[in-house]
Amino acid sequence: MGNHIVTDKGTATNRPRGSALAVLLIEDSPLIRRSLTEAIDALGCWRVTAFADSHDDAIALLSTQHFDGVIVDLQLKRGSGFDVLAWLQESGSTHDAFVAVLTNHALPTYRERCLQFGVRHFFDKSLEFDRVLDAMEAFAR
Repeated sequence: MGNHIVTDKGTATNRPRGSALAVLLIEDSPLIRRSLTEAIDALGCWRVTAFADSHDDAIALLSTQHFDGVIVDLQLKRGSGFDVLAWLQESGSTHDAFVAVLTNHALPTYRERCLQFGVRHFFDKSLEFDRVLDAMEAFAR
């Protein structure tokens, strides 16, 4: 496996009442990963518990741990965020979890493809960074 960090192996089902919701951040840029982690953790209702920088690592984590939310970049170190979205759809996770795409490639054709995978939140990383945080807060409520 490549580069991923797991900081908390707890699951949502055994999470103490009032504790933060677990997020898997799928992002290959260390700078963006750090900024997003700080912003998400600052919300209080969410906590980044793991990250992956490739589709293989992301799917491995999703296969073994529960996450209440998944934020996916489409362009990864290895593979594509579309592969992760396909896995999430097949597993039924796009119905239960908060799933958002945050990408620098916010083309209409990519947005449409993400909608086909059941993704309801699609944001342009350079223009809508804060909107993903707003959507996460709304979901947590």
